[in-house]
Amino acid sequence: MSQTKNGDTVKVHYTGKFADGTTFDTSNNREPLQFTVGAGMVIPGFEQAVIGMNIGETKSVEIPASEAYGLYNKELVVEIKKDNMPEKLNPAIGQQLELIGGNGQKLIGRVTNVSELTVTLDANHFLAGKDLFFDIQLVEIV
Repeated sequence: MSQTKNGDTVKVHYTGKFADGTTFDTSNNREPLQFTVGAGMVIPGFEQAVIGMNIGETKSVEIPASEAYGLYNKELVVEIKKDNMPEKLNPAIGQQLELIGGNGQKLIGRVTNVSELTVTLDANHFLAGKDLFFDIQLVEIV
């Protein structure tokens, strides 16, 4: 039986959970996730967990934030004066807005606070800074 290695295209079913057991994502009831190991298509810790698995094998892994979506970066949180935003925009907590930095780079920011004069946007991935737990089943090596 062959084991997965870098360069293999694989299909996996997975369930992602937080430390308290709350599920944040799963492939159950949909097609398995397909990706090429080593191509950077999924978070590094997930890729590493799949290496060496056999078809049909299931494993549970803990992936630290540094091997998942990275550490939470306070520099990616910005407060913007409402006067500097489009007039017709009515920001609400949880809303996602596109930001364009000074270098023209686009970022997606999630509204985390709205006051009378300002809006706070957080461009961190919503899973940044969190250790993640995955149950993974290797379905196929394509």
